[in-house]
Formats: sequence, structure tokens, C-alpha cells
Amino acid sequence: MACASCSTKDGQPKGCKNNGTCGTDSCNKLTVFDWLANMSLPNGEKPFDWVEVRYKNGRKEYYKNAENLTLSIGDIVATQAKAGHDIGMVTLAGELVRVQMKRKNISDNEEEALKIYRKASQKDIDIWSSARDKEEPMKVRARQFAIDLKLQMKISDIEFQGDASKATFYYTAEERVDFRELIKVFAREFRTRIEMKQVGFRQEASRLGGIGSCGRELCCSTWLTDFRSVSTSAARYQQLSLNPQKLAGQCGKLKCCLNYELDTYLDALKNFPKTDTKIYTEKGTAVCQKTDIFKGHMWYAYEGEWNHWHKITTTQANEIISLNKKNEKIASLEEFASELVEEAKAEFENVVGQDSLTRFDSPKSNNRRKNNKRRNNKNNRSNKKKRKPQNSKNATK
Repeated sequence: MACASCSTKDGQPKGCKNNGTCGTDSCNKLTVFDWLANMSLPNGEKPFDWVEVRYKNGRKEYYKNAENLTLSIGDIVATQAKAGHDIGMVTLAGELVRVQMKRKNISDNEEEALKIYRKASQKDIDIWSSARDKEEPMKVRARQFAIDLKLQMKISDIEFQGDASKATFYYTAEERVDFRELIKVFAREFRTRIEMKQVGFRQEASRLGGIGSCGRELCCSTWLTDFRSVSTSAARYQQLSLNPQKLAGQCGKLKCCLNYELDTYLDALKNFPKTDTKIYTEKGTAVCQKTDIFKGHMWYAYEGEWNHWHKITTTQANEIISLNKKNEKIASLEEFASELVEEAKAEFENVVGQDSLTRFDSPKSNNRRKNNKRRNNKNNRSNKKKRKPQNSKNATK
């Protein structure tokens, strides 16, 4: 989805000229579509006076519109902070803010509520943009200071407050880090208030963003807000190879998308018997070797004949197991396996009308045949000429 300034024209992309502050807010991170915007409130109802404000890299906060300002999505506002003020962009207003606050367990208590001061002036925006320009070179220097002090930490991002009075350093670390000396170095070099904030590896990936192995933007940086725990059992249920290089995302943890289809696989596996359940027949005991969740097939092999697998359906496997519980045995698995009709090989039809792959190739010329015929004719003529004088000499004799 792209806003009006990002849309294509004459088949060529125009590119965003607003640098992330477009009015429709559809090309930014973690956007929310206000599907209640066109609905009118019942008579006598006052509109919800809280708004959602987004800051750098998807960080969102909720503020009370105490001054009754006419705010809409995309407005740059000055908000209350612990010290000074901050600058952010309004991403949501109206009744949908109430829904978002309830979902995130944020109370609308007026005593603890932070307020919106005003719409940002041009002076506020200039100070804010100049502070944002300092963040990248500061991050390079801050990483070098941490390396010089031999601290086992990684500074992933820096965010300035809107009035440039405070800088928040986001970092990741495996263990607890004593960064008291580092804060003194930062305060002496950068001449501003310093706040250190540790984030997890998933939060770091969501802030920085990137492209996943699927070719799309990371889910955590575009729409995913809650990070549920992912275990290797999710890969086992989906019969995926336990390769850490393929299962891990850019954060180094297991991919969040492993949980997307897990419930569907668990529902499908309810009809399957447990793989560790053995089947007892008169021929011998069979053990499960493989399952196909999509087609509902299972492969069993007799103990001692591990190279010969017999394919049966899940319903047949459940019937045999139910008979075994009654101390009854079937003759062999071959009886059930023979009933399964093998799938025919796929025959590709000529749906496009292509007769052959070489239909566009130019026909080959028969120059070789012509040259061979010419050579043969020349050899025959030369042989005839050699034979004629020999015949004349024999005639004179």
C-alpha cells in the first residue's frame, strides 16, 4: 500500500518525497487503518479525547487532548515528556484509540495522563530534524567508545527527544553490563542528558527493520506488535528440518512465522495416531516411519525389514490400532496397502498452444548435404577422366 506521493506514474515509481511524514501515513511502520473514521457517534456522545502518537521506529504513546485541538492523522504535535517536550506524529484519533488502549491495557486515568501541548511550529520541526541528523554519526562514535571500554554490549539505535535535550541509547547485551563509565564518556562527548535502555533481540530487529527470507519486510517492523514465544516443537509439528540457519530470523531467534500455521497443523494432527504407537500383525510388529499431513497417509515398516515401507491411510491406522487394543491382529499390512491406488503421473497439457520449444528457431539449412553432393560429383568426374586414357592405350595394343 502506498500513499499518493509514492504512487507510480507512467509505469515508473515516483518515490516518497515526504521522508516518512506523509499525510495519509500509509507508507510508515505499524500503521493502523481507522475503519471507524466515517461513522458518526450517537447523539449526545462526545468524541474520545485521546490520540495515538508515533515516534521514531514505530514507538507509540497515547496522550490526552486536553486543549481540544483539531487533530487528524499526519499532524506533527508537541507532546509532554518527563523533562521538556517531544515531537511526534499523530497516527490515530477517535474511538479506535479507545480500542487500542484497551487492548494494550493502558488506563485512561486523567491524573496520570500525558498531554499534548500544541501543534508543532516550524521552529520545533527544525530543532527536531537537526537532532535527528546527529543520531547516525553519534551511533558510530558511541559504538567505538563501548569497544574501547571493552563492554559486551551492542548499541543498536539512538533516539533524540524532540527538543534535543535528551538522547536515548538502545542497546542489546547477553549479560548484565556496568555502563556507568560509559555514561560519563557519553555526557562529556555529546553534551546532553543520556538515558540507556536495554531491548531484546526481537525488539532490536523490529526497530531497525529489514528484509526476511521470504522477500518481504519483517513482520515485527511492519505490523506485528506482540512477540510470542517460539519453540522448536512448532517446527517439528510442521515437519520442518531443524536447521538453525533456516529457522532463525535476523534477530538470531526462531522466526515468528513458525506460529502462524501451527494451529492448523495441530488440528490436522488430531486425526493421526501417535507416531510411537506400534501396529501388531500376524506377520510382525510395524513401526511408523513417516507421515504426510496434507494427504493423510502414514508409512509403516516391519521390525527387521526397515527398507520396505507400507503406506496406509490414517483411518486404516486408527482401525488397526483399535483392533490391537481388543487383542485382535490383522494378517498383514499388505492387505491395506494394496487397496491404495497409486497416483498417476501428472500429464502436462498444451494449454498455451505451444507445439514445440524450438518453434521460434530458424530452420537449419542443408548446406552440408549440398557440399557433400558436390564433392562426390567432383570425385566421380576425376575418376572417369583417369580411366579413359587407360582404355585408349589398351585399344591401340
